[in-house]
Amino acid sequence: MTAGHGDEPQRPGIPDAGQRLNEELDRISERLQELAAAKDRLQGLLHAVLAISRELDLSSVLYRIVTTARDLVGARYGALGVLHESGEYLEAFITAGLSEEERAALAEVEFPHGRGVLGLLIHHPEPLRVTDIASHAASVGFPPGHPHMRTLLGVAISVRGEIYGDLYLSERHDGRPFDRADEEVLVALSSAAGIAIENARLFGQIRDSAETFQRLLLPTLPDLRPFTAAAIYQPAAEPNRLGGDWYDAVILPDGALGVVIGDVVGHDLHAAGAMAQTRSMLRALLYDRRTPASGILRQLDITLHATTENPVTTALLARIEPDGHGGWTLHWSTAGHLPPLLITPDRRAEYLHADPGVPLGVSTDQVRPDHTRALPAGAVVIFFTDGLVEHPEHSIDEGLDALAALATTYADQPLQDFVRTLADHRPSDGHDDMAILALRTPPPHDPAAPAPTREGCVSAAWTGPPARCRSTP
Repeated sequence: MTAGHGDEPQRPGIPDAGQRLNEELDRISERLQELAAAKDRLQGLLHAVLAISRELDLSSVLYRIVTTARDLVGARYGALGVLHESGEYLEAFITAGLSEEERAALAEVEFPHGRGVLGLLIHHPEPLRVTDIASHAASVGFPPGHPHMRTLLGVAISVRGEIYGDLYLSERHDGRPFDRADEEVLVALSSAAGIAIENARLFGQIRDSAETFQRLLLPTLPDLRPFTAAAIYQPAAEPNRLGGDWYDAVILPDGALGVVIGDVVGHDLHAAGAMAQTRSMLRALLYDRRTPASGILRQLDITLHATTENPVTTALLARIEPDGHGGWTLHWSTAGHLPPLLITPDRRAEYLHADPGVPLGVSTDQVRPDHTRALPAGAVVIFFTDGLVEHPEHSIDEGLDALAALATTYADQPLQDFVRTLADHRPSDGHDDMAILALRTPPPHDPAAPAPTREGCVSAAWTGPPARCRSTP
């Protein structure tokens, strides 16, 4: 029995096949877009990890973690809460994304310590996604002035197996709730963040220990009466806070005041060790010898050449002696060091420019010149290292001019405040360590009293302890 024409099987039409093909192409296109987005996120995550890892200062690391998380997920607001050592509440809260107006509105509001929804991660450190904060069972509301936030994504950050803090994001820019992919990215970032935080903490401990070591190598200024004196050492900015700058001052057996400022090339433990070695040698030579400053520097250079492999070092060595007429005389010699700055009682600034000689460690055959300058009573002399004035964007002369202007402005401050002001408002960029030593010569003595003499402290104007007022043999 032959089937009729109407009973033949239907064949798919061309339009139906084309529709299915288009649908399949659309699915392939969507999948490719998802893969491309995943690749972009992975690439972004790698860049984020590298960016966080470059930071060494802990506060910078924490802030970078928050801003990086916001960028990766596309969130408007971000915060990182640091847990108190008890693990019960937040002791610090770093935020990013708030506008100036929003920050101003929250200026009088205490930062959150982990109550409400934020506290869930403290007690249950599992990734948290909230689509509506206000309706969540743990919500306690927002303080007055707080920006409206509806969605929340949070993950805990662990350091060496212990919860360090919690990373929070709120409000995607596209208005959608946070999804599984956002959570996965934030969890991956939190792992890298934990490593970066631990590195920064270890670096901070090493840095603080190095700075303590550096300061222990520097002397505490003794009683230098009749002079007043103050000194300050400030380490370099990150990454290396060790350096080779130093200062020293001591009353010598003949009653003169010896002053030293120096700078060993380098910023590491070797430079700090070389500084301590050089300072000790120079103090011994200065205290033992009555030769001019140039002769002491020459002997120091010879000794260093023969007994050490220390780096090149700049130094300035000075003696300040009474001139017998109520004033003082500065005798000095330098080894490639910057000139001292003199501030007269009438607030005039003058750099004592002179032949600087060659640095220590260059050549022991070079002649080292000596220099002399009268110092008026009540003057301030500032000895300093180049870390105070050098800036990569300015010439050294600009730095020196800025220092002179700063010094004349604040020269009437007590010297301890004065050197702190110079350090705090330094013309340099802070990327080198610095040492500053300032001396003020005694005020004019009573005309009825005998003037200080070079032979000893027979003048009423010289008020140092008798043990310092030995006569010259």
